[in-house]
Amino acid sequence: MAKGIWVFAEQREGQIKKVTYELLSEGRQMADQLGEELCAVLVGKDVAEMAGSLGEYGADKVLVVENEALENYTTDGYTNAIAELIRQNEPSAFLLGCTVTGRDLAAQLAQRLETGLMTDCTGMEIADGQLVFTRPIYAGKATVRAACPEARPVMATIRPNTFVAVANAKTAEVVKAAVDPGNIRQVIKDIVRQISERPELTEADIVISGGRGIKSPENFKVLEELADVLGGAVGASRAAVDAGWISHSYQVGQTGKTVSPVLYIACGISGAIQHLAGMSSAKCIVAINKDEEANIFNVADYGIVGDIFDIVPVLTEELKKITA
Repeated sequence: MAKGIWVFAEQREGQIKKVTYELLSEGRQMADQLGEELCAVLVGKDVAEMAGSLGEYGADKVLVVENEALENYTTDGYTNAIAELIRQNEPSAFLLGCTVTGRDLAAQLAQRLETGLMTDCTGMEIADGQLVFTRPIYAGKATVRAACPEARPVMATIRPNTFVAVANAKTAEVVKAAVDPGNIRQVIKDIVRQISERPELTEADIVISGGRGIKSPENFKVLEELADVLGGAVGASRAAVDAGWISHSYQVGQTGKTVSPVLYIACGISGAIQHLAGMSSAKCIVAINKDEEANIFNVADYGIVGDIFDIVPVLTEELKKITA
């Protein structure tokens, strides 16, 4: 039997990222088809107590790496520790969420292990006994299916919200692994936290984004009210960020964050290729723009031609009635 499909259990401040559960749920099906073990890799300081939830979403085993030096994510520390684990155990695949941390770690590990890496994937399946991934190309205008038949482990980063997290009440074996994080060159001097009751942008099921049509930073309050009614996150186009109306941490697009929500509402966004690359995999796209020729309507499932300052407040009030 091959040595298993591994999933990076990304956590932050004692909370497992939702994409981890999504990957475990889908990985469970892949592992069963291949007759392999599904293993979660949990790294940090005092994180063993979180291992139980990983079994509930399908993991057969949880490899726990605990070290004072791994309390916060650093490129060197996590790469050194996980690379050593992979060398010792030789899994057939290693999957990570396509998050800021996942992207950084995956690239470093693939280079260190001299193996293949599929990035920003929106699908995964078994074909002819091997993992095959679907990923967008040309800024989301086309997709390809690709595999790395000779790579070991096969590595891939998967967009959040690509799969559904399904709990199965499984109990995982928890194994503490002693590996050395080695020399860590990065020094974390301060962590700046942004306090918000809204979900994290890349993991939100609903995203309300504003573009150049918002006209000013104050007008983002219109979108925030709608987001709060729907329990969603607020995003922005590059035009809004470049204008200084909102922080870069909210930017959706090729040079920002990639999102795959169930519902994406684009308000006053023209639909530049750069922006579409970051949100075109949303399950349902609603566009609101007073320019009926705006490119965003070409990718939208539903389009509303009109002024966002007339439409969004009415939409918010009607949804308040429904949710009440």
